[in-house]
Amino acid sequence: MTACVFCDIVSGQLPAFLVADEPAGMAFLDTRPVFRGHVLVVPRPHVPTLTDLPAGSIGTYFGLVQRLAVAVETGLAAGGTFVAMNNNVSQSVPHLHTHVVPRTKGDGLRGFFWPRRKYDSDDEARTYAAQIAAAVPDR
Repeated sequence: MTACVFCDIVSGQLPAFLVADEPAGMAFLDTRPVFRGHVLVVPRPHVPTLTDLPAGSIGTYFGLVQRLAVAVETGLAAGGTFVAMNNNVSQSVPHLHTHVVPRTKGDGLRGFFWPRRKYDSDDEARTYAAQIAAAVPDR
């Protein structure tokens, strides 16, 4: 495996502004925050993307993410949070991480950062829905 900055933070080889350290993962400040208080939550083992996260870890990992969303909002007196992750495309570090960004009304962040467009028709939307539904893995 090539070097992973998040694995180095988890192992203590690299410093970070730590917010939480639990068996389910760690949370620390993003060094290039969207807004001050922007937290990254990572699982402790090296897991490249959400699809690689073992099923048995999903609940505990997202429980930590949920608690961090509450902590960011409460601790910073923010109006809310923006919680997001990238998988492969635009993923700056190839280790699963969830962004928890504090939000306030009028902060200038405008929803998603890419162009939005409608489906050409309900039939087109149904086709896309059916293609995705057919690919949902069994439990």
